[in-house]
Amino acid sequence: MVKFLRRRAEEPDHAALAAEFWRRWDELLPVLSSALGEREPRKVEPLLCDTVAALHPDLHFTVERGHDSVYALVVSAQGDPALRPYTDAWLAAAPEPSALWEYHDAVPAVPDPTQVTVNLGAHRLALGQVRVAARVDEAAGVVDVEVYHPRLAELDDAAKAAMTFLPLDATLGERLASDRLGRVETAETEPDDSIGLLEFRALVRDLDRLAGG
Repeated sequence: MVKFLRRRAEEPDHAALAAEFWRRWDELLPVLSSALGEREPRKVEPLLCDTVAALHPDLHFTVERGHDSVYALVVSAQGDPALRPYTDAWLAAAPEPSALWEYHDAVPAVPDPTQVTVNLGAHRLALGQVRVAARVDEAAGVVDVEVYHPRLAELDDAAKAAMTFLPLDATLGERLASDRLGRVETAETEPDDSIGLLEFRALVRDLDRLAGG
C-alpha cells in the first residue's frame, strides 16, 4: 500500500512580506510625495494598490491627513482577525514617523470627536451633541450601546444608520470599535443614563485595558 502524505500549507512569512512592502514603499515615496504635492494622488493609486496587494490582496488602505505628520498611511484589516498578523508585522516594520508621514494599522480615532461636524445630505450634525448609553459586559469584554442625537428624527434610515456608527468610529478608532463594541442600536429618545463621546471613549479604553487589549 502506498501512502500519500498531505503537505501542510506553509505559514506565510509575515515579516518578510512586510519588509518587501517597505522596500517598495521607499522606491515609491518620491513619486507619491510629488503626486500629493500636485494634488494628483490618482497618478500613483495603481502603484499603491499593487504594493498593498503584495502584502495581502484583502487589505484596505487610505492616505489621509495625519495627526502629527502631514500625511498618514493607513493599512487596515477592517476587523478581520485572519489579516491581523499581516498588519501587525507591517506596523512593526514601519519606519519612525516623520514630519511628512505617519503610519497606522487601523483608522485612528479623531483627537476630539466633540469638535467634529459631519454632513449627511442637507444636514450638518455636530458630534458634540451625540449621547451614548453604554452597557458593559465585562465577561465578554464588550460594550452594548445606544446612540442618540437630537436631530435623528430628521434623517432617513440610511443617514440614521450612518449617524449611529460614525460617532463611534470617530471616537474609538477602527480597531477599538471592532474589538470592544457589541450590540449597537439607534436611540429615538435620549436615554436617562447617557454620556458624552469623550466619557464613552474613556470607559471603552478602561475596559480594553482590563480585557488585556
